[in-house]
Amino acid sequence: MIFAGLNLLAVVLAAAASFLFGGVWYGALSKPWLTSLGKSEAELKASTAPITVLLLLTLLAEFVMAWVLANLVGHLGPGQVTVSNGLIAGGFCWLGFVGPTLAINNGYQGSSLTLTLIDAGHWLGVLLIQGAVIGWMGLR
Repeated sequence: MIFAGLNLLAVVLAAAASFLFGGVWYGALSKPWLTSLGKSEAELKASTAPITVLLLLTLLAEFVMAWVLANLVGHLGPGQVTVSNGLIAGGFCWLGFVGPTLAINNGYQGSSLTLTLIDAGHWLGVLLIQGAVIGWMGLR
């Protein structure tokens, strides 16, 4: 198998785009998300790390996800770093790793179906956006 290569700019932009998507996603679904968590906004703020730390951690995690996804797509070989292959790889990563892990963890934690669906939808969006950006930018 020949590795096609990696576009670091595509990884950075994919991480940034998926981070922005998360802001829009959770901004639009903040009320049902908080309700399904069973906490008020004040309780959440009191029980978690400072928001700046959480946002930086999220951005770092999404950079790592984009880097791994770009490497997976790159391993398809020369000429295969395309939008469709990026979307397929992102979808398969979600289907095979993220979705099942989230469902199992939320099930054992007793999380509501609504919370699981909101979070699962977010991570599906993240991986599809990352795959699309990585494929669209190719190896330029």
